[in-house]
Amino acid sequence: MPRLLVVIGATGVGKTARAIELAKEYACPIVSADSRQIYRDLPIGTAAPTAAEQQQAPHYLVGFKALNETYNAGQFVRDCEALLTQLFEHHDTVVMVGGSMMYVDALCNGLDDIPEVPILVREEVRSAYQAKGLAWLQEEVQSMDPTYWQEVDKQNPQRLMHCIEVCRASGKPYSTFRKKGKPNESNKRTDFDIEYVLVERPREELYDRINRRVDQMIADGLVDEAKRAFSMLDIPLDGEVEIDYTALPNSVNTVGYKELLRYFRGEWTLDKAIEMIKQNSRHYAKRQMTWWRNKQSIV
Repeated sequence: MPRLLVVIGATGVGKTARAIELAKEYACPIVSADSRQIYRDLPIGTAAPTAAEQQQAPHYLVGFKALNETYNAGQFVRDCEALLTQLFEHHDTVVMVGGSMMYVDALCNGLDDIPEVPILVREEVRSAYQAKGLAWLQEEVQSMDPTYWQEVDKQNPQRLMHCIEVCRASGKPYSTFRKKGKPNESNKRTDFDIEYVLVERPREELYDRINRRVDQMIADGLVDEAKRAFSMLDIPLDGEVEIDYTALPNSVNTVGYKELLRYFRGEWTLDKAIEMIKQNSRHYAKRQMTWWRNKQSIV
């Protein structure tokens, strides 16, 4: 049976380098499972594989979407399954690499059966959030779904709002619809084997790598890249024009770009934005490490 080697780990830990080593060892291609590297025009801030790295091994699902296009885990699974079917015709092994936990989980363990949420419910939750703030979201999730509250990123309003929306629309806790990434007979893949390669480093070393990588991104032109992206998306950089930071397009609704947007709009200094990019990157890395370590299927 063909085999998918899934290289996982925190941001900045060295997943790309490890994936290329494995791709060379098995003479096979690499499939990206990164929800931001799918977009063109963001190579610096998303740490997309460079041209030199892509010459060492073929990469797929990198830079194939425009900045204004939406994309989700369901679309990723469909695209990836079709791609893997083709790649496994020529390779016994394929390497997958990426830090987008939901993408990897959806492909390897199946999509959660989340009920559709009516637009009216979405609008009600968003309006309440805009009026009452993050603290209200946190209180609602903690009350409506204590199980999900234990694992959710409590600073991520999108995740919190989604939980509340599903709870209100279904009358059931959001966590009851989630598979939690644990394989069983009903969602175990039968078309290929899956092996995980978890890349880890001591926390102090990882955080130092993250800080230095952010500095390198700035030196490589991240500020100009972000400004171009916001311009292409018609996002106003004039601080006098109000914008909803929770409703940014998926492509720039991520660490690096959100902080620089506050700099462009005069809310933060550049030094402040850079420091916040480092801090939020470290926080994201911590959440990733917690996620993988809680997955019983990963050895």
